Amino acid sequence: MADPIEYAQTANFHEMVLEVETETAGTWARICGMTSRGINRSHNMQTTEVPPCSDESAPAQIERAVQSSEVTINTSGVWAKQSHQMLLDWWYSGQTKNVRVHHVNADVGDTEYETGPAYLVVYPNSVERGQKVNSGDLDIQFDGLPIRTAKAVAP
Repeated sequence: MADPIEYAQTANFHEMVLEVETETAGTWARICGMTSRGINRSHNMQTTEVPPCSDESAPAQIERAVQSSEVTINTSGVWAKQSHQMLLDWWYSGQTKNVRVHHVNADVGDTEYETGPAYLVVYPNSVERGQKVNSGDLDIQFDGLPIRTAKAVAP
């Protein structure tokens, strides 16, 4: 008898949460009105051509190395009165705020939170006649790599 087919275990929109630390340290709030969000983890790469020693007429091979790493967050949605002042204050300050991404469905021992200081780099608003104001694509960039915190066993 064939083994049963195994399917990916998935998560819903509300199970990948973006939160920003409020003015009260250790208190977190969601950015209201967001209808999509994504976290991007990328490496900036360097390449080196490495020639062969035994046959100089043969092509060199390309070897790669990670030069640096970055984590960014993109969101989009509608303008929400509840988050308007916080986002404007954050952007106009030019300072970082602590941000975290909560992976609600993480298994015990897996990364549950990615947390660190981040800049709000882009905060656009736009609207068309007959529609609601939107917040376009927010661009949030971590200052350094976020700290990963593993999910602990529930008490």
